[in-house]
Amino acid sequence: MGKEIWKPGNMLYPLPAVMVSAGDKKGNANIITVAWTGTVCTNPAMLYISVRPERFSYGMIKETGEFAVNLTTAKLAYAADWCGVKSGRDVDKWKEMKLTMQKADKLEYAPLIQESPVNIECRVCEVKELGSHHMFLAEVLAVHVDGEYLTETGKFELNKSALIAYSHGTYLKLGEELGTFGYSVRKK
Repeated sequence: MGKEIWKPGNMLYPLPAVMVSAGDKKGNANIITVAWTGTVCTNPAMLYISVRPERFSYGMIKETGEFAVNLTTAKLAYAADWCGVKSGRDVDKWKEMKLTMQKADKLEYAPLIQESPVNIECRVCEVKELGSHHMFLAEVLAVHVDGEYLTETGKFELNKSALIAYSHGTYLKLGEELGTFGYSVRKK
């Protein structure tokens, strides 16, 4: 069977499924699950998230110019999905999912999710209004890593945290190593 041609759409999968935490100047905090996210630049360290303007967290990020990206694991998959389908206008996601707010180091309003193995503090540099989603281009200010995944020599073994990805409507646990960067050209 040959390939079919479909209308233009986003079929770039898998994607990281991350929980983005944000806060407003009144002291309210929320979590939004985002799959439209990625690395933009190494130096300076930058990433982006794309959020629909009607989402509750959008206003918080727009108001304060900051957010935190919290990586998700198999243990956090249920919370990640739940936080993506429920609105912070209606429920306290922190309370309902029993997630712990952690004070950020560089951010004033956005808390971190304690249960995440990696928290990335971000300050918005630019907002691009692209259509259904607006892209927040942000500089990474600080990265927090869970000491549970540090070896005695200080190597961070993130892949042991059971990270998840999102692919075409499904959450998947990552885990099987196929090779390391450069393995295809490394001398044997």
